Amino acid sequence: MSQHDLTPQRPTVEPPSPGDTPPADTTMSLVGYALLLANLVTGFTAVIGVIIAYVYRGKGPEWLDEHYRYQIRTFWIGLLYGIVASILTLIVIGLPLLLALAVWLIVRCVKGFKALQEKRAPDNVESWLI
Repeated sequence: MSQHDLTPQRPTVEPPSPGDTPPADTTMSLVGYALLLANLVTGFTAVIGVIIAYVYRGKGPEWLDEHYRYQIRTFWIGLLYGIVASILTLIVIGLPLLLALAVWLIVRCVKGFKALQEKRAPDNVESWLI
C-alpha cells in the first residue's frame, strides 16, 4: 500500500454555473404582507412591514423586489386613503370609506401573497386601486 492510498480524499465541489441562481427567499416579503394585514387589528404593524420592505428592496430578484415595491405603495396609498376617510367621518361618509379601505387592503395583500407563492411579480404594481 502506498502513502497515496491512505491520503483522505476531499469531495470535489463544483462552482455554480453563471445561469444557476439560488432560490429567492420569500420569507421577509411574506412577513411584510402579514404585517400589513395585522395592521387592521393592531393599528401599527404596517409601519414595521413597510420598514422591512424598504430594507429588503433591491436585494433579490426583480420579481421579488416588485413585491417590496407593492408593499411600500400599499402602505403609503393606504395611509393617504385612511387620512381622507378619517377626516370624512365628520360627515358620516368616512365610515363606509374606512370599511372599503379595509377590504382594499385585504384584497391587495391576498393578491400579493398569491403572486408571491407563484414566484412572480404582483399584477398592477402601479395601481392605486386593486
